[in-house]
Amino acid sequence: MGISIRAAAAFLFVAGLTWFSASIDERSRPPLESPDSAANNGQVASPPPAFPQQGGRGQRGGRYGRSGTPVIDRTQYPQWQNDPNFQRDVFTFARLQYDGSGNTPDARWNNDFPDADLNLSFRLQQLTSLHVNPDGAVVRLDDPKLFEYPFLFMIGVTGLNLSEMEARTLREYLLSGGFLMVDDFWTPAEWRHIRDEMKKVFPESEAKELPPEHPIFHLIYDLKGVPRVPSIRAWQQGHTFEYWHGDTEGDEAPHFMAYFDGQGRMVALLCHNNDICDGWEREGENHEYFKLFSEKWSYPLGINIIVYALTH
Repeated sequence: MGISIRAAAAFLFVAGLTWFSASIDERSRPPLESPDSAANNGQVASPPPAFPQQGGRGQRGGRYGRSGTPVIDRTQYPQWQNDPNFQRDVFTFARLQYDGSGNTPDARWNNDFPDADLNLSFRLQQLTSLHVNPDGAVVRLDDPKLFEYPFLFMIGVTGLNLSEMEARTLREYLLSGGFLMVDDFWTPAEWRHIRDEMKKVFPESEAKELPPEHPIFHLIYDLKGVPRVPSIRAWQQGHTFEYWHGDTEGDEAPHFMAYFDGQGRMVALLCHNNDICDGWEREGENHEYFKLFSEKWSYPLGINIIVYALTH
């Protein structure tokens, strides 16, 4: 099962060499551009005179079919075609679905879905040489297709309660070459919760905080400082912290906590005191928010994390 993950990652890395071979200075910040002017062929395009970000679509949370499978109206989003001979050799942004929810409205697996997933997928297709699945995927830990995806995204984790089977499967997935990104959890109490859940997965390991000089902050986009992205709701209230999550206990700083396997490979990155994916989801709702957070932090960091996961 791990072979398919590593093979997909290797293919994507080779496919992207034409763009990633540029110098660090040349690729420190490839320009974002509107979907109307993008070539939609996976290559970096010339920037337009000004950037009109994508319009909001407002399908947050998604709709569901009779089987509980999310249903997405793709006509609301940028679309592109990949070579039909290589449908299985594209990157797919896979979101992890789990049971349970927390005490805040955003503490659920489908928060910011599907806009965040599809917007980031489009930006990866637009700004890199990766060939990207335009539809993304939703997968559970008991889904046989889990091991087809080298990258998993999880959100709203204060309601997460992994069963013994789920913890064992997630461990196998991560140790077989997979990577997990966790986003949008705040306060020390919420960190302690997800830390305890991860203890079920890696009882022998502790998370390590990444320093600002870690390559994940500089791999493609050279980020200056440690990223902090609040939700658009918090920002409109004049805050860069989501205080509705509870007591800050005097710690409002962003933390990027990583888990590593026995060979030193990063297998999971937990973005504490951050809402990175709101910058993906909400890019079309407010131009100032887009410039301050989507363009400056959310998309550059998201691309850095995915490329790091696929190439390490």
